Amino acid sequence: MTPAIVPFAEGQKRLDWLALVAALKNGHQGPKAEINDLFLYRGADTLLSRSAWIDGMGLLTKTATVFPENPKFGQPMVGGGVMLFDDQNGQLAAVIDFHLITKWKTAGDSLMAALALASADARKILIVGAGTVGRSLVEAFGAGYPDANFTIWNRSPAGAQAFAKATGAVVAVDLEAAVGAADIILTCTTSTEPIIKGAWLRPGQHLNMIGAYRPDMREADDEVLQKSLLFVDSFDTTLGHIGELKIPLETGVITREHVQADYYNLAAFQARPEDITVFKNGGGAHLDLMTARYVLDQWQGLSQP
Repeated sequence: MTPAIVPFAEGQKRLDWLALVAALKNGHQGPKAEINDLFLYRGADTLLSRSAWIDGMGLLTKTATVFPENPKFGQPMVGGGVMLFDDQNGQLAAVIDFHLITKWKTAGDSLMAALALASADARKILIVGAGTVGRSLVEAFGAGYPDANFTIWNRSPAGAQAFAKATGAVVAVDLEAAVGAADIILTCTTSTEPIIKGAWLRPGQHLNMIGAYRPDMREADDEVLQKSLLFVDSFDTTLGHIGELKIPLETGVITREHVQADYYNLAAFQARPEDITVFKNGGGAHLDLMTARYVLDQWQGLSQP
């Protein structure tokens, strides 16, 4: 079997955000994924190698490198590769562009939570962090909330202005005011100190956190977690690995019971209009696998004469 080679631009031609959400939902109805993560660090540099096996769907290994200093030298901060293997014989089925899988998995993961937890009438969406992930969130949430208006806040005003020019978002100068005005807040930063304060949040808002991926990273303070209904995409990849939850769990700020559900209990992703809901996007190779399977299915359809 010759493995498919799926590049970025051609690979996403037939992809659809809502169809991806449907594929992620369907993936969580089958057997629970077996996953394993390897994290290696050298100062601020990180190697994340994630593997997953879902019986009946396949096997996947995704390796990512995160070198925060690279942009100073004109190089991408994130690199890596994705390999998808056949479930029946273990043969390599596809090599898929790393950035294609990362883009669609990351934004699709957060969109699925928002569609379940945020108000269907949400119109004001704030993105905190003007990097590549933020731009994909405009695409994904634009599909999920076609009448929404986007606001961008970034530590660097120049970064916010460039983001606004590329996406049509409005630049926010005051983060507290921007959070207070938003229906949905999406954070995609590499902050190690909380930047979202619980005192800023009001009933009915949905906070969706994407950025923190290391044990020393946090985007929200303790009060955010304490006053909200808290959900995650996967217990296995968030609770003991990411500072956003690992630190407050270890210090007793919240208990394990405070985390309501993960995607294997999607029916529990419910909230009242007066609730503040918080979702932590931890990623995970099983989500990469579900996304890769969706991408390959679409690619094979696109490739047929």
